[in-house]
Amino acid sequence: MLTQNAAYRRWTFPGFDRQLGDRPLIMGILNATPDSFSDGGRFLPVEAAVEQAQRLVSEGADILDIGGESTRPNADPVPLEEELRRVVPVIERLRGAIEIPISIDTYKAEVARQALLAGASIVNDISGLRFDAQMLDVCLRHPCGVICMHIQGTPRTMQISPRYENVVEDLCKDFAQRLEELERAGLPRERIVIDPGVGFGKTAQHNLEILSNIGRFRQLGRPVLIGHSRKGFLQKILQQKIDERLFGTIGVSIGLAQQHVDLLRVHDVAANHDAIMAWRATQPQGTLPTN
Repeated sequence: MLTQNAAYRRWTFPGFDRQLGDRPLIMGILNATPDSFSDGGRFLPVEAAVEQAQRLVSEGADILDIGGESTRPNADPVPLEEELRRVVPVIERLRGAIEIPISIDTYKAEVARQALLAGASIVNDISGLRFDAQMLDVCLRHPCGVICMHIQGTPRTMQISPRYENVVEDLCKDFAQRLEELERAGLPRERIVIDPGVGFGKTAQHNLEILSNIGRFRQLGRPVLIGHSRKGFLQKILQQKIDERLFGTIGVSIGLAQQHVDLLRVHDVAANHDAIMAWRATQPQGTLPTN
């Protein structure tokens, strides 16, 4: 189903060894926070978070991404102990109860370390392992998968007049340099996924340029993850509030699938999963899905 210039990308870490590219994997978002931009507060109690996690798995999530600190624009930092209180008990409850990999969405090394000990197997860091000097060491000591995202600034400052000479080429240059740095430090590229960071220090136009150039990012040789679900650029396109952006999110997901994006990070797992599976089945030489 892939074209010759859309090669597969292998992502490997303990318990997970898979070639990506045939269809986007679905990463389900679980926000154990009171203030996330879309669903803050809904899944903060442990029982509610565990129930939602199991629902996302049943709806077709390939990976579960759990976060205990909102990184929306202008978000305030969360104290370490509070973030740990929000996420570690949820991961402990899910360990052994679900069969898909668990990702911890954090830029704090100690949160990542304790989450990995509790049962997570992926670190999803919005800073590309840059905000916390100890994060790289944690990822070297624990052979986890790593999602290396690009951000300009911090959540408090990132949307204050973001600027690039050429957003796609600037990000590709940054990723190429970061991949080399991490590899020299001992982190194998096979464990790394790159995320251009839609909405993290980008204007709506920057986001659209990123979303229409997935092939350029894939030329870096690593799987590409996109987190576009319900985000603000859709308001610019559709003039819709957050809770009205599902159809727009699905439309972008299909557009990204056409470009062979490797992973989609979304809130609405069932809708995106079904749309991707139907899209895949109707491609030239498509077949009924087996997974």
